[in-house]
Amino acid sequence: MKLSQAVRLAVLALSFAAAGCATAIESRPADAPPKTVNNSALDALLFYQLLLGELELRGGQPGVAYEVVLDAARRTRDDQLFKRAVEIALQARAGDQALTAVRAWRLALPESADALRLQVQILAALNRAAEATEPVRALLARTPESERPGLIASLPRLFQRGPDGKAAAEMLEQALRPHVASPATRTAALVATGRAWLTAGDTAHALALAKDAVASEPQAIGPALLALEMMGREAGAEPLVVARLAQPSAEPALRLAYARALMQAQRYPDAVRQIEAVTRQQPDAAPAWLTLGALQLELKDAQAAEKALLTYVKLADRPKPATEIGANTDTEDDADREPAEDGGLVQAWLLLAQAAEMRGDFAASERYLARVDSPQRALEVQTRRALLLARQGQIPQARELIQKVPELAPADGRAKLVAEAQVLREVKLWREAYDVLATATARYADDAELIYEQAMMAEKLSKLDDMERLLRRVIELKPDHQHAYNALGYSLADRGLRLPEARDLIRKALEFAPNDPFITDSLGWVEFRLGRPQEALRLLKQAYAARPDTEIAAHLGEVLWATSQRDEARRVWREGRSRDANNDVLRETLSRLKPDL
Repeated sequence: MKLSQAVRLAVLALSFAAAGCATAIESRPADAPPKTVNNSALDALLFYQLLLGELELRGGQPGVAYEVVLDAARRTRDDQLFKRAVEIALQARAGDQALTAVRAWRLALPESADALRLQVQILAALNRAAEATEPVRALLARTPESERPGLIASLPRLFQRGPDGKAAAEMLEQALRPHVASPATRTAALVATGRAWLTAGDTAHALALAKDAVASEPQAIGPALLALEMMGREAGAEPLVVARLAQPSAEPALRLAYARALMQAQRYPDAVRQIEAVTRQQPDAAPAWLTLGALQLELKDAQAAEKALLTYVKLADRPKPATEIGANTDTEDDADREPAEDGGLVQAWLLLAQAAEMRGDFAASERYLARVDSPQRALEVQTRRALLLARQGQIPQARELIQKVPELAPADGRAKLVAEAQVLREVKLWREAYDVLATATARYADDAELIYEQAMMAEKLSKLDDMERLLRRVIELKPDHQHAYNALGYSLADRGLRLPEARDLIRKALEFAPNDPFITDSLGWVEFRLGRPQEALRLLKQAYAARPDTEIAAHLGEVLWATSQRDEARRVWREGRSRDANNDVLRETLSRLKPDL
């Protein structure tokens, strides 16, 4: 028996003792020749130590168990016993003891890769990155060359949870310096070091390392992924991503990640272009079609959205290949469909209903809603049905439809009130929506989101004092609520009131949501009101490029009109009207300025 089996034998013996069992002795015929006996490395002392250690551990004395097993490990120089000592210490949350055991392990068995790996992991868990330089270097030296890039890439994640990101970054930079000099690991080492500095908050250094990695290996995806994490924080990051995507070998996964970053920045037109490129590369990638449809719907392009969403449904609900169905290849049951996520299909039907409603085809919208079979989404379905009724003037029926939805969880009551207010808001019944939200805020006191929605309805009713009081209450409850700062600042600016204060409020909102196109639009609008049309144009063009929303188009068009760029103003207004001809801000602007469109 190998020495590494000693622990298993001791535990087995302990199990027998606990159960009051006797060890079975193999019998053999009297005339059988004697068997060859292999002497075990498990001598009496070692057996006693292991048995005692496990008994102490089970008896709630992990400290004693640790000392006994560690002594046995030192005496026998056995990998498994050292590992067991480390496990006992970790189970007892004794990090220093675990580190002592793993250091003793390395001293006894200098070639043990397991000891090195555990030492690095324990130092990371103990937030002692500064002590990890030597073991990290040693671990990399023990790792086969073909596996080193993968190990290097995993190191920043291992140390990223520590409170001292700078110490971790400095340690990794020092430990990986030899691998930056090696062509086989240079790119991985640069990217890993860059990611560590990004975690530490030094984006400029991280970007410089990403650029070095691109120069070292332009085809590598790692530098582009690192740059992607810096988008919005470093101006030079996005060009690295774009350059990688311009290569013929650009991976769809990178393009999708870039699209997600664009969506988070509310740059929906740019995101659409990236998702469309993915669908051309991988026309059978169902999730990409779902995302594309949702984005196009957000941009008010109902026909394009419907086409993309129907493509998703076709792909997600297609029959399985015969090899995946099993023995019964002729069946046509739903079980033989490709296992698309039900949540995705439900979302697709709901979005399709919204697209059809946007086109004014209420019958098609109802057909799509009828395809949704999900009790968890019942309120969403009924809300869309209620909207269809409300748009046809059946307001009492619409409200009743939502009110009758069962409340299966404590949060359902709140959700129903929000849904009812949403339906009333969509058909511009501001007073009724305000009253529903007032009921909601009375029932769910100090709910910042409900108070914010009530403030928006107060603004529609020109109850400006009420609106300001509610928004300031939101800010009191949630000081980082950027929408409350923006709404208050924009409302003041739109009425030409307290303009310096309005600008300060909007700038505060941008601190919480940099580059948000709607907040940028508000800032542009207040600059226009302050008599700074060129700065207003710069901001409004930036907002409109990121999000060609109809309300932003109304503001941009007015500033263009005021600065004698009237043909451009008409073009922008036409674009806005094509997306949403009923937008209140656009209609008021066109009515007041009376351009010939």
